[in-house]
Amino acid sequence: MIDAPQKPTACLALADGTIFYGKGFGATGTRVAELCFNTAMTGYQEIMTDPSYAGQIVTFTFPHIGNTGINPEDDETGDPVADGLVVKWDPTDPSNWRATDDLTAWLERRGRVGIGGVDTRRLTRAIRQQGAPHVALAHDPDGNFDLEELVRSARNFKGLEGLDLARDVTCAQSYRWDEMRWAWPEGYVRQSDPKFKVVAIDYGAKRNILRSLASAGCDVTVLPATASAEDVLALNPDGVFLSNGPGDPAATGVYAVPMIKGVLEQTDLPIFGICLGHQMLALALGARTVKMNHGHHGANHPVKDLDTGKVEITSMNHGFTVDSQTLPDGVLETHISLFDGSNCGIRLANRPVYSVQYHPEASPGPMDSYYLFERFAQAMDARAKQGALS
Repeated sequence: MIDAPQKPTACLALADGTIFYGKGFGATGTRVAELCFNTAMTGYQEIMTDPSYAGQIVTFTFPHIGNTGINPEDDETGDPVADGLVVKWDPTDPSNWRATDDLTAWLERRGRVGIGGVDTRRLTRAIRQQGAPHVALAHDPDGNFDLEELVRSARNFKGLEGLDLARDVTCAQSYRWDEMRWAWPEGYVRQSDPKFKVVAIDYGAKRNILRSLASAGCDVTVLPATASAEDVLALNPDGVFLSNGPGDPAATGVYAVPMIKGVLEQTDLPIFGICLGHQMLALALGARTVKMNHGHHGANHPVKDLDTGKVEITSMNHGFTVDSQTLPDGVLETHISLFDGSNCGIRLANRPVYSVQYHPEASPGPMDSYYLFERFAQAMDARAKQGALS
């Protein structure tokens, strides 16, 4: 006897009218967002909780998602931020000694929609060819879908251009951070002997970035995205860090750029930026940013250091990029993507002010670029020694 085909319980509607059917899991309902794809083979929990994915649904090109389960230590923020996920195979029961939960139940509790059984290779090719589409993802256990309404919702989505999403994901008030990176066998331990006071501006900061700062010897105070230069300098920091985050850099720059300019003009503090923080620094220095066709999302992106010629394998997540052709005199391009030549790093000539487009905290991803946190610490140490001699 041949089993009757199961009725689809989820569908993904693209703004061009294309429909993908599959099996729904996680929360029910409909989510409308931009669709991107991520090529990482691990770290789906970190990706879903990365604030940089606000306003996006993630297609995972790796087919086996959910097999290592969920655990509270791997959250990059308190709740999932990505609106949903698309996978090839339905999530399986977890098989990992650290797992305390399974992906399906976790998504349901956190209000995030998933769809399995989708031809993610076809979907990824479409994204590469046409750009990141606007989509509506619906999960209904009874399989009842108003396709015309779903397509209409996708078409009515305004997209990420012009959106300041950092306000939505930043912290509500300042706080201290002293937890360091995970290490066997202790797990997470506290920084008990910090050497530098760092103010971190939270545009959507991943926890592992803050852990990496703490591991580099920093006593970290996190401020909301809307903090002013006066707020920053009132804490008398040794350095300023600009975090990752979501949305259109130009929109966030309305309030972030004046703060960065104020710090640059009033002090000689070392400044280090990552991802959106990189774009904020570039805007403050006079460059421009542009929307990419489909962005960079994955844990295997090769980046070339133009100063040393070294190639690093990096973790990336961004849909906007700094236009290197607009970098003013005195701002040097330091890194480029070997996939498409786009800008991946800048620094000020003769000042310890620099930033990168990728994620040296590598969660998930390789550890080739952790030295950037140590470089930040060395810059703060050098400034302190110079001050002691003067």
